Amino acid sequence: MGVRMRYTFLYGAMFFFSALGLLAITAGLGLRDTRQSVPVGSGPIQEQLASADAAATRQFVVGAVVALAAMLLVSLVMGRAVADRVLRPLRTITAATRRITADNLHSRLAVKGPSDEVKDLADTIDELLGRLEESFAAQRRFVADASHELRTPLATMRASLDVALAKPDPVPAPLAERLRGSLDDMDSLLDGLLLLARAQHGALDDREVIDLAALAGESLSSRSAALQALAPRVALPAELLTLGNPVLVARLVDNIINNAVTHNVPGGGIWISGAASESSVVLIVESDGPVLSASSLARLGRPFQRIAAARTGPGTGLGLAIVAAVTSAHGGVLDLTPRPAGGLRLSVSLPAAVATGSVGPGIRRPAAEARS
Repeated sequence: MGVRMRYTFLYGAMFFFSALGLLAITAGLGLRDTRQSVPVGSGPIQEQLASADAAATRQFVVGAVVALAAMLLVSLVMGRAVADRVLRPLRTITAATRRITADNLHSRLAVKGPSDEVKDLADTIDELLGRLEESFAAQRRFVADASHELRTPLATMRASLDVALAKPDPVPAPLAERLRGSLDDMDSLLDGLLLLARAQHGALDDREVIDLAALAGESLSSRSAALQALAPRVALPAELLTLGNPVLVARLVDNIINNAVTHNVPGGGIWISGAASESSVVLIVESDGPVLSASSLARLGRPFQRIAAARTGPGTGLGLAIVAAVTSAHGGVLDLTPRPAGGLRLSVSLPAAVATGSVGPGIRRPAAEARS
C-alpha cells in the first residue's frame, strides 16, 4: 500500500470519527429530549404520543445510519483530497529529481515556500546535487589536466630519442623501436583520456550533419592491410545521417571498427550493416572473437576494461568507454550483445538528421569500392 493510500485512510478515518462523535452527541441529546417530553399517564392520547415517539425514534435511527454511510464516503473523498494536497510538493520534488542526470547536475529543485520539512528536504537535495556537480567537475578537470601535463614529458622523451638516433653512434634499433612504440601507446592513451573527458562533459559544440556510412568506409580503408585476413562483409545504405560533433562521432565509428579488428581471431569475420528511419540511424558491427560471459560484457563500456583477460592485452581499454560516452552525449543508445559462437555484436543508434545533401567539412564520402 502506497503512502497516498495510507494517508487517504488516515485522514478519512479522522473525518469519519469526528463526524461520528458529533452525530452521537446530537442523537443522545435528541433522544433525551424526546423521552423527557413524553407525559406520564394513560389513555388514548398518551398511547398515540408514545407510538409517534417510537416512530420518530426509528426514523431518527434510519437517518443516522444513512448519514453514517454518507459521512464514510465523504470522509474518504476528503481524505484523498487532503492526502493529494500534502503529497503534492513531494511529487514535484520526485519528478524534478528524476529529470536530473550526470549531464545536467547544474539543475536545482529550487522549491519556494515556507520553511518547513518539505523545503528542508528540497534544500538538502540541492546541496547534495551541488556536491555531486563539484565532484564530477573535479574529476573531469583532473583527467584533462593530467593528460595535458603528461604531454610535456612525452614530447621531451620523444625529442631526446630522435636526437639519440641522429648521432653517429645511435642507440640500438630494437631499443629505439621499443621506446617509440611505448611513446606512441602513451600518446594514444592520452588522446583517449582527453576525448573521454570531453564526451562525458557533453562538449557538443559545432554540431554538423555527419554520414556514419562514410565514416565507416574511411575507417575500413585505413585498415585495409589488417582486414585482408578478415574479409569484412559490408551492407551499408547510401547514407546514415546524424547530427553531432564531427570529431567525437568520427572517433566513435573508428573505435567500433577498430575494436572488431583488434579483438578478432585468426580467420575470423566482420559484418557491418546499418539502417535508417525518420527518427534514428543504426550502425551495427558484428565480429568473431572469444566467447564473452555476461560479467565481462558488463565491464566493456567502462574505462580501462579489455576483452583480453590480462591488462597488457591489445588496446588502451578506452575504446568502448569512449563509444559509450559519445553515444550517451548525443542522446543515442549503445547495445552490446555476445555472439553465441564467440565475438560481439555492437549496435549504436543515434538520432537521425534531415538529409541536406551535404555532410560536415572534412568528412569525405568514400569511394564505392571501399564499401564493397
